[in-house]
Order: sequence, then structure tokens, then C-alpha cells
Amino acid sequence: MSKYSQGFEADTGKILNIVINSLYSDRDIFLRELLSNASDAIHKRKFLGQTDPAVLNTSEDNIRLDIDKKKKTIDIIDTGIGLDQAELAENLGTIAKSGTSSFLEELSVGDNTKDAAKTLIGQFGVGFYSAFMVAEKVTVTSKKAGSKNTFVWESDGQNGFDISESAQLEEAGTTIKLFLRKDAKDYLDLFKIKSLVKKYSDHITVPINVKDNENDAEQANSAQALWTRSSSSIKSEEYSEFYKSTFGAFDDPYLHIHNKTEGAIDFTNLLFIPKTAPFDLYEPERKTRLSLYINRVFISKDIDGLIPTWLRFVQGILDTSSLDLNVSRELVQNSPILKKIAKSITKRVISELKKKLKKDEIEYDAFWSQFGKVIKEGLYEDYENRDKVIEIIRVFSNKENKLITMQDYLDNIAEGQDSIYYLTADTLKQAQSSPHLEGFKSKEVDVLLMTDPIDAFWMSQMVQFNEKKFVSISRDTYDLTEVGSKESKTPKKSKAAKGTIELIKSHIEELVADVVESTSLVDSPVRLVASEGGLDFNLERILKAQNPEYEGTKKVLEINTSHALIKKLPKKSTKVQKALSRVLFEQARILDGEMPSDAQKFSEDLIIVSLND
Repeated sequence: MSKYSQGFEADTGKILNIVINSLYSDRDIFLRELLSNASDAIHKRKFLGQTDPAVLNTSEDNIRLDIDKKKKTIDIIDTGIGLDQAELAENLGTIAKSGTSSFLEELSVGDNTKDAAKTLIGQFGVGFYSAFMVAEKVTVTSKKAGSKNTFVWESDGQNGFDISESAQLEEAGTTIKLFLRKDAKDYLDLFKIKSLVKKYSDHITVPINVKDNENDAEQANSAQALWTRSSSSIKSEEYSEFYKSTFGAFDDPYLHIHNKTEGAIDFTNLLFIPKTAPFDLYEPERKTRLSLYINRVFISKDIDGLIPTWLRFVQGILDTSSLDLNVSRELVQNSPILKKIAKSITKRVISELKKKLKKDEIEYDAFWSQFGKVIKEGLYEDYENRDKVIEIIRVFSNKENKLITMQDYLDNIAEGQDSIYYLTADTLKQAQSSPHLEGFKSKEVDVLLMTDPIDAFWMSQMVQFNEKKFVSISRDTYDLTEVGSKESKTPKKSKAAKGTIELIKSHIEELVADVVESTSLVDSPVRLVASEGGLDFNLERILKAQNPEYEGTKKVLEINTSHALIKKLPKKSTKVQKALSRVLFEQARILDGEMPSDAQKFSEDLIIVSLND
């Protein structure tokens, strides 16, 4: 018989080390992972058998657990699709999912390896490797449906693996044999194994039969799909265990949504929203995580369009009887029935999140900190649901110094205010210290502080909310004269200051689009605003990141003519006037998060100003 040996890929070896050495307190999950894989293999065989009768299982599907107390082994046997030699090497010898290397690099600079190990299982499809938490050696004997050859994969989890041909299995499927470690002999207990099957895998629709040397096989799970049961009959603990076992999670979900819809289109959805964002949430190739079933037969995990990409953190099950089981994947994906179901699911998720927001803002804000940026993609991309999505977003109020809803902002709008004012910045700290806010603070007018790159884009798409237009206080023109408190400290335009404005402009006219007197500054001497048709600094930084050759536009410098420094400027020498004018310009850039346009000149000008103060 031919045989070959191969070492583990570098990433696989690292992951094995993490999983084996960091999750001993959670070792029970090995059974959950292996049974889940067995169930997936059976469902895959069923699905492929719809179009290829040669791979269809003609006998009853089942999973068996055989405990041999004398040999100290556990066999997990399934009637699934099976694996050929190449698939054994690829699936059990490498970690092929993108992002693994970068994840491990990040892990190398941290110290919470237990949490990292939990993240690895499920996120990278490494559930099989959890077997090495309890086994000192694992053999996988498999015969692929439709083929004649049987192969054995063998490894101790440390020194790579061997693959060889084996005596022929009568039926297609896979047998995983675990040679238990000395400290894992408690898993030879029949009652414990039955309890673990009931706890973690009761929902698996294939019968799981368990036996040992002394007892005949007995079914340990109910073999009923959880989503087919009435939601009123399911305990929260059952939902939680289903979520953990099906999606490789370790914490309870933030929200589950279980509904059955009957009528022109029949479908059941069981959706879960996690509490913690997955590591690859922002990777371009990340797909949605809804599994499609037709009459409880698994079809696919990656059908595009089941849910919009801005809800890609939602995981769950969609089961419908309104599609034909033998329809092609392409027809399923383009089915108008599926599109109607997708619309219904999206609206339902938004509705349930809105309820959670109203019920507990603190808990919702914890969720928002994980997924808020992704949800805001819906404001930019999802025109159909945009007006609903904006109702569940959280925005930071400068006046309240906390997160609020858009409706909260409108409920507390200032007298005479007809716009929603906002300021974009790289960080909240930068936004809160911006001179752009001074006029609004003095008038007790609230400003929304936006620090996510996507904010500038979705606001340009929405334009307004509840008939109140969005106004960028660093880009758009506005008039606060009749808005808010009448006891404003903001300066009025002065004819006497016109000469100072022209003086400053003459010294820096090559740097700015214009120099004007401010009606909003209170404490700061200057600020920069976008010229007509221009962009603010924050949006320009985003565009520069995408196109380094983009130079941006010149800004308008606003002058607070009531400021002591500005009043002194005409009395200085021409040399100091010019230096001070440039320093004021660069100061305004710095306050907007920019570097000085000419660092060396800025340093020289500072020296001139300081020596002639």
C-alpha cells in the first residue's frame, strides 16, 4: 500500500499548539466540533445526491459513537460524503482560510491565548483540531462517496501526518478514531458522552447513536432541527447552545430572532447577532453567514443576497419550502422568492435591533461599539432600507457628551434651528477640541461629532433626516444669528477689522482661498473652513489615502477679530506680521488634524513670533 508523510504547514502547527495547550478547561467542545463536522458531511452528501445519484446514500443516515474502554478509544462514524486522499491532505493538513497569518501575527504580540484559541475554532474552520485536546493520536479513515478507494490519515498533532491506502470500507463515510490521553479517560464514560451529545448536539437532525463495550447503541439526541420547533417551546439556554455548537461561538448571542412566516411564501428564520465582532469583519472576502435549507435539507452557507453585506455579522438558518429542492444553485441565487425573503429578513433584523435599543441603551451601546461601523455601511449602500437603518444608529452628541439617536437630536433641537449640524474628525478628542465648535457652544446648539471614515460618505448620500438637512460645520455655510441662545458671545462683523483681514490675506494669499472675518469663533483666533464646493480636511484625508496624488483644495481662513492676538498684529513689523499670519494658518491646520504645510518654515516663523512678542 502506498503511503506518504507530510509536515504541518507553519500556521497549522501554531494553531494546533494554541488549541491543544490553551483550552483544557473547555475540552468538552471537541465532541461538539466533530459531531458538527459529521453532520455537515451527511448534509453535503444529501445535497450532491440530488444531481448525482452515484453519491446518494441509499441506507439511513446516522452518526455513531463507539466507546472502547479497554483500548481507551472513541470512534466517531458518519455516513457522509467522505474524503479522498487529496482532500484529507488539504482539509486536515493545512489552514487555508485567508487572514490566518495576520491573525497569528497579531496574537504573537498579545497574551490572551485562551481567548485567541476560542476565536480560532469556528473562525478558521479548525474545529477538527480540537480532537487533540483529548487525544494523543487521531486516525481518520475515509471513503468518498462515488469512489472505490479508502484512505487513512494519521497524526499525533505534533509531527505532521501520514496518509496511506486502507482496506476497503463497505460504505462511503468517515471514521475518526481518538486515542485518548491519560488525563482524558473520563470521556470513556457512556453517561458523560450522552450528556455532552444532548447538551451540544441535540439539534442535529441526524440520529446520533452511542454505545460502549457493555451497552448496546442508544440514540442520544432528539434529531429535531431546533428552528422547526415553536419558539415558545424553546428555552433561552437551548438557543444559546445551538448558537455555540452551530457557529463555533463561546459567548451567548446578543440577540436571537426566530420567526415562521406562512402565506404566499413559507419560510422559517433563526438568526443570531453576536456580542463580539469577528476578527475578519472588515475583510473584503468575508461573506454573509446564513445557511440556506430547503425543507430541512442543507443547500449552502454562502448564497449571495440572503442578507445585505452591512449585516454580514448576522448568523443563522433560513429554511423554506417555497423553493424546489433540486433547483440549481444559480437559480436559487437569482430566485425572486429568495429576494422577497431577503427583504423580509432585513426589515425584521432592523426592527428587532430597534426594540433592543429602546429597551436598554447601555447594552445596545456595547453592541454598537462592535458593529456600528458596519451598520453605517447600510446608510451608504442600502437605499431601500436607509430610512430604517438611520433609526438604529448611534451618534455622539457634543452637548450631551454621550451617544444618542438621530431622533434624540431632533427632540432636543435648539430654537430656530432647521439643520442637523455635524463635525467630522479622526478622533473624538480632536473633534471636542476643535475651534469649529465654539460658536455652537456659545449658542447652546448641539453638534454631532463623527469620527468614522464612512460618516462623511453616508451623510452625502442621505442629505437629510426627517426634513432636517445635514450641515458640516467645517465645510458648509450656515448662519447662527437666529439659532439657540440669544446671549451669544460670538463676535459681530466689524468695519474696523477689515484692514486687519486684508493685511493677513496679503501675507498668506498663496496658501488660502480667502481670508474672512468669523462670526462663530469665541476663544480661538482662527479656523479653516472649506471653500465653496470644496471638501473638509477629514474627507480629503480619506481621498488622499485612496489616491496619494490627490492634493486637496485651498481653504478659507476665518479670523476672530476680537482675539487679543489678532488685535496686536497690525502693530507689529512687517516681518513679524508675515510670520504671525503664517503661524495662525498652520495652527488652524494642526487643530484640524493636519501637519504644517511647511514644517521648517513653521518652525522659523514660531521663533520670529516668540522673539518679538
